[in-house]
Amino acid sequence: MKILYKTSATATGGRSGVSKLDDGSFQVNTVPPGSKTEGVNPEQLFALGYSACFDNALLRVAQRMKLAPTACSTTIEVGLAQLESGGFGLDVDLYANIVGLSEPEAQSLLTAAHKVCPYSNALHGNADVRLHLNHSS
Repeated sequence: MKILYKTSATATGGRSGVSKLDDGSFQVNTVPPGSKTEGVNPEQLFALGYSACFDNALLRVAQRMKLAPTACSTTIEVGLAQLESGGFGLDVDLYANIVGLSEPEAQSLLTAAHKVCPYSNALHGNADVRLHLNHSS
């Protein structure tokens, strides 16, 4: 594997602490899910990253496929799940909103982007990821 980009972050205090990018560009207070304390939880941060990455994959793959959607957006819902083994895992619903293509074109684009996106590839076989297509031609 050829590394194209690498970054690092440091967390202290776990879900009740602080997480920051090591280059100093971003810092956030972390809180447990459902907490009334100001901050975000790791699943929210994962949803932010995955949605941006997948949306970019849609745009890049559309160019390669010579498709021209008039608009795209990606919504990611991330759930924290209890595994049968006793550990924890992620449960993901991915909603791709694709405008300006036929339904078969939009479905083909969604499937191809899911094969390209690094987050999707990291989760493959490790988490349930359900793909949902919202489209209008």
